[in-house]
Amino acid sequence: MTESRNDRNQRIVAEFRANGGVVGGPFEGRDLLLLTTTGARSGQPRLTPLVHTRDGDRLVVAASYGGAPKHPDWYHNLVANPKVTVEVGTEKFEATATVVTDRAERDRLYAGMVAHAEGFADYEKKTDRLIPVVVLER
Repeated sequence: MTESRNDRNQRIVAEFRANGGVVGGPFEGRDLLLLTTTGARSGQPRLTPLVHTRDGDRLVVAASYGGAPKHPDWYHNLVANPKVTVEVGTEKFEATATVVTDRAERDRLYAGMVAHAEGFADYEKKTDRLIPVVVLER
Protein backbone atom coordinates (compact mmCIF):
# COMPACT_ATOMS: atom_id res chain seq x y z
CA MET A 1 0.00 0.00 0.00
CA THR A 2 1.32 3.43 -0.92
CA GLU A 3 1.80 5.97 1.85
CA SER A 4 -0.49 8.98 1.51
CA ARG A 5 1.01 12.48 1.27
CA ASN A 6 -0.51 13.32 4.67
CA ASP A 7 0.92 10.18 6.33
CA ARG A 8 4.33 10.83 4.78
CA ASN A 9 4.29 14.45 5.97
CA GLN A 10 3.32 13.38 9.50
CA ARG A 11 6.21 10.89 9.54
CA ILE A 12 8.65 13.56 8.31
CA VAL A 13 7.40 16.06 10.92
CA ALA A 14 7.85 13.50 13.72
CA GLU A 15 11.37 12.65 12.53
CA PHE A 16 12.23 16.38 12.16
CA ARG A 17 11.11 17.17 15.70
CA ALA A 18 12.74 14.06 17.21
CA ASN A 19 16.11 14.83 15.57
CA GLY A 20 16.45 18.61 15.88
CA GLY A 21 15.45 19.28 12.29
CA VAL A 22 17.42 16.46 10.64
CA VAL A 23 15.62 13.87 8.54
CA GLY A 24 16.65 10.97 6.35
CA GLY A 25 15.13 9.40 3.27
CA PRO A 26 14.64 11.63 0.22
CA PHE A 27 15.28 14.76 2.33
CA GLU A 28 18.59 13.58 3.78
CA GLY A 29 21.20 16.31 3.46
CA ARG A 30 18.59 18.92 2.54
CA ASP A 31 17.67 21.96 4.59
CA LEU A 32 14.15 21.31 5.77
CA LEU A 33 11.74 23.55 7.66
CA LEU A 34 8.25 23.08 9.01
CA LEU A 35 5.78 25.72 7.85
CA THR A 36 2.51 26.23 9.69
CA THR A 37 -0.04 28.21 7.71
CA THR A 38 -3.65 29.06 8.48
CA GLY A 39 -6.11 27.32 6.18
CA ALA A 40 -7.55 29.81 3.69
CA ARG A 41 -11.03 28.29 4.00
CA SER A 42 -10.93 26.35 7.26
CA GLY A 43 -8.99 28.81 9.41
CA GLN A 44 -7.26 25.75 10.91
CA PRO A 45 -3.47 25.39 11.29
CA ARG A 46 -1.84 23.41 8.47
CA LEU A 47 1.68 22.00 8.85
CA THR A 48 3.92 21.27 5.87
CA PRO A 49 7.57 20.15 5.70
CA LEU A 50 9.46 22.03 2.97
CA VAL A 51 12.97 22.17 1.58
CA HIS A 52 14.37 25.68 1.91
CA THR A 53 17.39 27.81 1.14
CA ARG A 54 18.60 31.04 2.68
CA ASP A 55 18.98 34.49 1.20
CA GLY A 56 20.65 36.54 3.90
CA ASP A 57 18.32 36.46 6.90
CA ARG A 58 15.40 35.29 4.77
CA LEU A 59 14.30 31.69 4.31
CA VAL A 60 13.23 30.80 0.78
CA VAL A 61 10.72 28.12 -0.28
CA ALA A 62 9.23 27.27 -3.65
CA ALA A 63 5.61 26.23 -4.28
CA SER A 64 6.74 23.51 -6.68
CA TYR A 65 4.25 20.79 -5.63
CA GLY A 66 6.53 18.30 -7.38
CA GLY A 67 5.80 19.93 -10.72
CA ALA A 68 2.03 19.47 -10.45
CA PRO A 69 -0.14 21.70 -12.67
CA LYS A 70 -1.54 23.61 -9.67
CA HIS A 71 -0.10 25.41 -6.65
CA PRO A 72 0.04 23.49 -3.36
CA ASP A 73 -2.55 24.20 -0.66
CA TRP A 74 0.06 25.74 1.66
CA TYR A 75 0.75 28.41 -0.98
CA HIS A 76 -2.94 29.41 -1.19
CA ASN A 77 -3.06 29.48 2.62
CA LEU A 78 -0.15 31.88 3.01
CA VAL A 79 -1.41 34.16 0.24
CA ALA A 80 -4.66 34.45 2.21
CA ASN A 81 -2.90 34.63 5.61
CA PRO A 82 0.78 35.64 5.34
CA LYS A 83 1.46 35.33 9.08
CA VAL A 84 3.06 31.90 9.48
CA THR A 85 5.04 29.86 12.00
CA VAL A 86 8.40 28.41 10.97
CA GLU A 87 10.43 25.65 12.61
CA VAL A 88 14.10 25.35 11.61
CA GLY A 89 16.25 22.92 13.54
CA THR A 90 15.13 23.31 17.15
CA GLU A 91 14.00 26.92 16.70
CA LYS A 92 10.37 27.98 16.24
CA PHE A 93 9.33 31.54 15.36
CA GLU A 94 6.63 33.68 13.78
CA ALA A 95 7.30 34.99 10.28
CA THR A 96 5.70 36.85 7.42
CA ALA A 97 5.45 35.08 4.07
CA THR A 98 5.86 37.20 0.94
CA VAL A 99 5.46 35.93 -2.61
CA VAL A 100 8.34 37.21 -4.74
CA THR A 101 6.79 39.20 -7.59
CA ASP A 102 9.95 40.60 -9.20
CA ARG A 103 10.77 38.08 -11.95
CA ALA A 104 14.56 38.59 -11.79
CA GLU A 105 14.60 38.08 -8.02
CA ARG A 106 12.27 35.09 -8.30
CA ASP A 107 14.53 33.50 -10.93
CA ARG A 108 17.66 34.13 -8.82
CA LEU A 109 16.08 32.61 -5.73
CA TYR A 110 14.68 29.64 -7.66
CA ALA A 111 18.13 29.00 -9.12
CA GLY A 112 19.35 28.77 -5.53
CA MET A 113 16.70 26.13 -4.86
CA VAL A 114 17.88 24.16 -7.90
CA ALA A 115 21.51 24.42 -6.75
CA HIS A 116 20.51 23.05 -3.34
CA ALA A 117 18.21 20.29 -4.61
CA GLU A 118 18.39 19.43 -8.30
CA GLY A 119 14.84 18.04 -8.24
CA PHE A 120 13.56 21.61 -8.44
CA ALA A 121 14.85 21.80 -12.03
CA ASP A 122 12.75 18.74 -12.87
CA TYR A 123 9.67 20.25 -11.22
CA GLU A 124 9.98 23.32 -13.44
CA LYS A 125 10.15 21.12 -16.57
CA LYS A 126 7.07 19.11 -15.54
CA THR A 127 4.70 22.07 -15.33
CA ASP A 128 3.56 24.95 -17.52
CA ARG A 129 3.00 27.23 -14.51
CA LEU A 130 5.62 29.58 -13.12
CA ILE A 131 6.50 28.07 -9.76
CA PRO A 132 6.08 30.74 -7.09
CA VAL A 133 8.94 31.56 -4.75
CA VAL A 134 8.14 32.72 -1.23
CA VAL A 135 10.41 34.40 1.31
CA LEU A 136 9.84 33.98 5.02
CA GLU A 137 11.02 36.79 7.28
CA ARG A 138 10.87 37.15 11.06
